[in-house]
Amino acid sequence: GDRANWAEGLDIPTMAELVERKEVPEVLYWVGCMGSFDDRAKKITVAFARIMQACGIRFAILGQEEHCHGDPARRMGNEYLYQMLAKDTIETLNKYAVMTVVTSCPHCFHQIGNEFPQLGGNYEVIHHSTYIERLLQENRVPLQSAEGQRLTVAYHDSCYLGRYNDIYDAPREALRRALPVVNLVEPPRTKDRGLCCGAGGGRMFMEEKTGKRINIERVEELLATGADTIAVACPFCMTMMNDGARARNSEVSVLDIAEVVAGRLQT
Repeated sequence: GDRANWAEGLDIPTMAELVERKEVPEVLYWVGCMGSFDDRAKKITVAFARIMQACGIRFAILGQEEHCHGDPARRMGNEYLYQMLAKDTIETLNKYAVMTVVTSCPHCFHQIGNEFPQLGGNYEVIHHSTYIERLLQENRVPLQSAEGQRLTVAYHDSCYLGRYNDIYDAPREALRRALPVVNLVEPPRTKDRGLCCGAGGGRMFMEEKTGKRINIERVEELLATGADTIAVACPFCMTMMNDGARARNSEVSVLDIAEVVAGRLQT
């Protein structure tokens, strides 16, 4: 019931409302569970919504009709639960004749785009980093001037965006276009050799019992680049990088690409 609370006061329509008005959106914004309920991830959700509004994109959300599509269940081996959730989501998407989905979560991006076709759900699914990069390339994003302090940014590749789907350039190009004064640095393990944040495959909900936590290892690699900002493009990575930075008493900020771009929007 609280899934759409993040959108209060933002004047974002639901698909049901647009159907009543006989309007068709350009894209459906699939928010996801993290983007709907996690306090830190909700800031990413709002940032991306603000970018689309600033660009004049006609978009809608499902609101309370959206629910988990089952990715964690499938990753942890509960195929029965996964198919229940996925089929119900596909039924909802098909009810509204959804063609294009945009999402800020690589797990949602991979699941809806690559695994839903197994159950008859066929949609164009775009990750928000690719979508933002396209908008920037088309000069549709009203940005402030490029003045400011030069930032050194280390971008962390999400497994579900990078190794699973070969999307490496779009997030980096979005940062370069949004921050002309950015200095992008890479850790030794990057792109197709990048190190997982430790949350994928259902491990978000598990505890490490032995050895060093994966997110600590990854944060140490990113901090070693000398970056003053860690950029991510995944709400799961955001949680793990934030926790790792706090564990190392680091004051380096962790920002999603949408937050970087939204921070430079003309007011």
